[in-house]
Amino acid sequence: MAARSQPRGAKGTVGHPYSALNLRLVLAAFGLVICVVLGVLALRADLLVLAVVLGILALAAVIDMVVVQRRRAARRREEPPGTKHSLFE
Repeated sequence: MAARSQPRGAKGTVGHPYSALNLRLVLAAFGLVICVVLGVLALRADLLVLAVVLGILALAAVIDMVVVQRRRAARRREEPPGTKHSLFE
C-alpha cells in the first residue's frame, strides 16, 4: 500500500498541508517519552492498570509517528528538491 501525502478528499494541498506533520511528529515523540517514563514508574509502584493504559497510549504514539513519517516521505517525493518545512508546516 503506497502512502499518499494527504488522504483523499482532504482540503489541503502540498502548498497548504492538511496536517502540520512536523509538529505532529514532535508531539507524538513527546507523548511517547512521557507515556513510557510514567508507565515504568507506574509498574514500579504496582499500579498495573495505569501502566497498561500508558503502554497503550505509547503504542498509539508509535503508530502515529510511523504514519506521519510515511506522509512526510510522500510529501518529499511530490515536492521539488531542497524544499524546507518549518515545525508548523
